[in-house]
Amino acid sequence: MTAMQDISGAVAAPDAPVLAVDGLCVSVRTENGLKPLVRDLSFTLRRGEMLAIAGESGSGKSITSLAIMGLLPPPAVRVTGGSVRLGATELTSLPESRMRALRGDRIAMIFQEPMTSLNPVLTVGAQLVEAIRAHEPVGRSEARARAVQALQAVRLSQPERRMTQYPHELSGGMRQRVMIAMALALRPEVLIADEPTTALDVTVQREVLDLLRDLQRDMGTAIILITHDMGVVAEMADRVIVMKDGAMVEEATTADLFARPAAQYTRDLLAAVPRMGAGAARAEVTGDTIASLRDVVVRFPLRGGLLGRVTQNVHAVEHVSFDIRRGETFALVGESGCGKSTIAKAIVGLVPHAGRIEVGGQALEGLDAAGQKALRRRVQMVFQDPMAALDPRMTVGALIAEPLVIHGVGTAAEQRARAADLMARVGLSADGLDRYPHEFSGGQRQRVCIARALALNPALIIADESVSALDVSVQARVLDLLRALQQEFGIAFLFISHDMAVVENISDRVAVMYLGQIVELGTRAQVFGNPQHSYTRRLIDAVPVPDPTHQRAASLRLAGEVPSPVHAIGHGPERVELVDIGGGHLVQKQV
Repeated sequence: MTAMQDISGAVAAPDAPVLAVDGLCVSVRTENGLKPLVRDLSFTLRRGEMLAIAGESGSGKSITSLAIMGLLPPPAVRVTGGSVRLGATELTSLPESRMRALRGDRIAMIFQEPMTSLNPVLTVGAQLVEAIRAHEPVGRSEARARAVQALQAVRLSQPERRMTQYPHELSGGMRQRVMIAMALALRPEVLIADEPTTALDVTVQREVLDLLRDLQRDMGTAIILITHDMGVVAEMADRVIVMKDGAMVEEATTADLFARPAAQYTRDLLAAVPRMGAGAARAEVTGDTIASLRDVVVRFPLRGGLLGRVTQNVHAVEHVSFDIRRGETFALVGESGCGKSTIAKAIVGLVPHAGRIEVGGQALEGLDAAGQKALRRRVQMVFQDPMAALDPRMTVGALIAEPLVIHGVGTAAEQRARAADLMARVGLSADGLDRYPHEFSGGQRQRVCIARALALNPALIIADESVSALDVSVQARVLDLLRALQQEFGIAFLFISHDMAVVENISDRVAVMYLGQIVELGTRAQVFGNPQHSYTRRLIDAVPVPDPTHQRAASLRLAGEVPSPVHAIGHGPERVELVDIGGGHLVQKQV
């Protein structure tokens, strides 16, 4: 079958677009009739082109991709108008049996969360072989060889070993590479990548984006990149479509869009993007020490053998020391698995630790239940996923007042009045006190979590990836809110993130973590203006720049296997060093 031949044998003109969307309308059935989700959307995509569809959550980006793939959930959501042509093949009227033959073969999709797209009970190899044999008449051995080649193409180390592993045994970045390998194993004409890097660390994001660019160049694949990250758009796309409320508000080349955005919505999106170097200068914070960590170690035991004895430890945090001052934003940055969140849990007493942790001059070690409860009045947490942090059965007013109830602060009337005041502080109307979390947007739910964290007037708030999942405009509003609350109440923040651009904009001091250890610590100006450690430079170099004219230096890449944090009892590295071996590569050595 040729590149422009459909399954009935019709052939498109040689210069025709690979994909043509004309007047696409998608609607959902409600009690009051059909509600439009995508309205009159038209665009084309040519071979070797990368088209970005940008916009905030709810703009219709993902619904568009599902409509193209024929994956809308029936019968509630369906295409109600327009045309989608893959070469000469009209997709909107194609029976499911024929559409299934095209998916993966001529048009493929990479989803945002690979763990939900991969079968947890099948090995990576079994899933790749199944995908290949479903579309091509090849034997198992040939399909397996092609699967290994696909894993090599996406630069996965030890592809033969990866074939035998299950999805849960791989990191998030590795799983995303498996999804890309699966999508590209059959060399589709069109690849739709729906937020493929949103949940990934900045360095893994860089590797995935570089991979997509290489595959586009080497295979001529046409790519639709769906994202709300305008930095990714600037670096990757040839053309951009900006969507809002299911409709296109602007289409332009990437250079024109960033230089001369026509729509106000586009200008607002670009203005909200955090940019490296844009953080306002801040005076040095010299307040009292709120939290102090000295030589903190956290290790988790692993059991094995017939008797279930502890034979190994996960070295999650290794000899970490730092202080947090009143009114300061202390940022803890690094990739997933480096120990950032484990440190946060140790500070609030949720995981056992060695070493010494003090909050407000009081040591955590040896505290009884009453002491732990008193500690939590001084330290509160705001988590990444507000929906998971809020009880869906409780009203927002009850959720905000819950800390007051637990600690016996005030009467019921005073607790409700405090909740209403906190709602106003975070920019929400008190009318929402009797509503439930699902009735709020993601950004509003995060504001509810912040209001609840403020209920007991804490000295320290730990914000653990609290803005990572938010759209850029919502993220900007939440960050402005945190700054305003800090100035008003003198709160200290432990800001945990892997987003270096956000950290550079909000932090006073920064600690960089790698494999459970702090490899660099200094003021924001020191760490970002003159990074001393190769790993810090790697993190900074990997940040997407929202400027298509920016010439990005080659990122430092890790060579070889990342050292494992799992070690036999009584053993473990004192330190992990990253050594620059030239050619833009770093190797890790345990010493």
